[in-house]
Order: sequence, then structure tokens, then C-alpha cells
Amino acid sequence: MENKEKNAERFMGFADIYEKSRPSVPEYPIGIISNYLGKKPETVVDLGCGTGLSTIVWKSAAENVIGIEPSEDMISIARGKSGGNVKFLQAYADNTTLPDNCADVAVCSQSFHWMEPTATLREINRILKSVGVFAAIDCDWPPVTLWQTEKAYMKLYNKISDIEKNVEEISGTFMRYSKDNHLSNIRDSGYFRYSRELLFSNRENCTAERFIGLIMSQGSLQAVLKRFPEMIEKDIKEFADTIKSLYSDQSFNIDFCYRMRIGVK
Repeated sequence: MENKEKNAERFMGFADIYEKSRPSVPEYPIGIISNYLGKKPETVVDLGCGTGLSTIVWKSAAENVIGIEPSEDMISIARGKSGGNVKFLQAYADNTTLPDNCADVAVCSQSFHWMEPTATLREINRILKSVGVFAAIDCDWPPVTLWQTEKAYMKLYNKISDIEKNVEEISGTFMRYSKDNHLSNIRDSGYFRYSRELLFSNRENCTAERFIGLIMSQGSLQAVLKRFPEMIEKDIKEFADTIKSLYSDQSFNIDFCYRMRIGVK
């Protein structure tokens, strides 16, 4: 099985949690990308679109919006959001099946690190028009809230990372590409005449249930649960109990911190 197929398989079985918990792309990067393009995009292609959370935000900001996603579970939810100027295709980011020079904008929202960068950027260059824009948008984990909440999140996250690294039956089931290399990969590709990184944040409302869902929507946690649930179930319960004790039934604000790497063709 190729790495891209392994990575698509990694996101099977928890699309409903992903849909309920994950942040949608805020309006800020849409304005920045459109400004760099110099006009309202005619066609935007959202690569690795998941359940379509990052796709539908472009509905009123572009003439046509296409979400590309290889996971059957994720695309099945995304297709429920199709209609009007939005449609979804099941395909890989390095082989979108789209025609040459068809897109003004290509975006990867929290997905570029699951794609082999050389082949993916080659495909992005192929589908982008001569003055197109590419953006890789990622949020930092955990979102900003109470320090006790963040500490509990990182305790569980670090446990998951240790299992992921040290258990061969899990470490061999995926290929993750470093987010730290996104900007250099864009620059080194030779496809873009200008590139840079932008930082911003976005505030959203949250509940204890959603915050628990945020870490449950991580592919790394789901990979452990699928194969060795006994290694992590106690830690998940401890985390959930901590979050519930901190917030009870109250709603609260969280701030997602984002890093956006942009290339202007």
C-alpha cells in the first residue's frame, strides 16, 4: 500500500467526530488569499478537504469551489454539503483528475502534512492558472484556553505520540510530512515567484464535549484506538474527566492559532 493510501485509511471510522469538533477555516485567510490573487477567485480547489468544513467557507467567496478528498468516510459527509457552486470529488491531491490551468486558488487546510510534497506541488502547479495562489493552512494544537485544559490535552497527546513512535504496528501505518518544511517546500519547488508565512488566530465557542472531541478527532489517537485500545482508554477517560470537571456544562471561548504558508505563482 502506498503512503497516500495508508494516510487516507488513517481517517476512516471517525468522520462524524471530525465534523462536529474540528474548526472551520476563518474568513481572514480567504481575504488574504483573494487579495494576493487580485480578484475574486473563479475556481478554488480545496485539497484534502475532509468533511468539507474547509470547502464551504469559500462558497460566497468564489464562483466555483471543488473539494478533493480520498477518504470514503470523509467524502461521504462532504457530499452532503454539495450543491450550487460547490462540488466534491474523491481523489488524491497528487492526482486530482482536474484539467490543466483550471484553478485560481488551491488550498490545503490542515492536510498538506499528509501529502507527499513534491508530487502534490507538481499537481498544484498543473491545475493552477498562471497567476494562481496556493496556501497551506494549519492550526496549532491545542487551542488556547485555560492552562489546565491545555496541560491535560498535551499530557494525552504526548502519550499518543509515544505509542505512535514506539509501536511498530502503528508507526508503519502512516507517513506524516513535517509542517515545518511547508514554506521551504513551496519555495524550493520553483513554481512560485513569491512566498511567505502568515500567523493569525480565530476565536470560536466551545463546550467540554467539543473540546474532548477535538482530540478524539485526531488520526493519531484513532489509530491507537483501532489497534490497541487498552493502551490509551484509561488516559482518555482521565482527560475527559478533567475537562468535564473544569467546564461542566458551561460554554467558553477557545482561540485557534494558525500558520498559513502562501505561494504566488
